Amino acid sequence: MKARVYVSLKSTVLDPQGKTVRSALAGLGYHSVADVRQGKYFEISIEPGVGAEQARTEVETLAQDVLTNPVIETCRVEFDA
Repeated sequence: MKARVYVSLKSTVLDPQGKTVRSALAGLGYHSVADVRQGKYFEISIEPGVGAEQARTEVETLAQDVLTNPVIETCRVEFDA
């Protein structure tokens, strides 16, 4: 089983890196790009034999407690069987 964790800045938090990327894209001729927000992506492999419910609980907990700064970021977790 694999889990994917997507971490992104909250919409109320300024994203200077995203603004820089958006500006660079405009400089390269991609004028249709209105905004860019940067984030982080984690792919987590679960040990064989671990139950789906245990894996879900552990990954969601570690995503919120370790991988995400809850003051400025949000996270989304997805699982593959």
